[in-house]
Amino acid sequence: MGKLTLFHGSPDKNIVPTYGLGNEKHDYGKGFYLTESIELAREWAVCRPNEENGWVHKYELDTEGLKIQDFQQLNVLAWLAELMKHRDASDTRRYRMLAGKFIEKYGVDTGECDIIRGWRANASYFYIAKEFVRDNIDMDILEELLSLGGLGIQYCIVSELAYSRLHEAEGSPFPVNYAEFNEKYSSLQLF
Repeated sequence: MGKLTLFHGSPDKNIVPTYGLGNEKHDYGKGFYLTESIELAREWAVCRPNEENGWVHKYELDTEGLKIQDFQQLNVLAWLAELMKHRDASDTRRYRMLAGKFIEKYGVDTGECDIIRGWRANASYFYIAKEFVRDNIDMDILEELLSLGGLGIQYCIVSELAYSRLHEAEGSPFPVNYAEFNEKYSSLQLF
């Protein structure tokens, strides 16, 4: 991949990406999330309901020699299993049991990765995951349903080495208007 230009949307003007921080319940777990799409980063910058403007930070990432798990190169079931590792689609006992078996069968080990690359997910995806695990969605249409959202690709920086290769670009950050981009974020629907 070489050098990438990536964007991070945030309500915060001052950010210092720090290894070990982040939320385990995000799509790929703890890490620093970025995207190649400046439009998506703008939506992320104002995704909170507080009606405040946000910021987009521009970064350069040197990926030379880094281990990148790219879920677009794998079966969609591996991606779905990764989401299930970190986010619960349902709190029922049956779902937890079946999700565990699904993760065991289709999951991949991302523990040695420096970067995880794949689609981002919203609540609609977890509805699909829940229905698939309940056997209410056929395998033949699962991938088609998951591709309908056009939700964009995200990168999750997870290793200390990857953090050391990430540098904020000159002229960053720049402001994002809440009224313009929160509407886009809020209207995002899969169906």
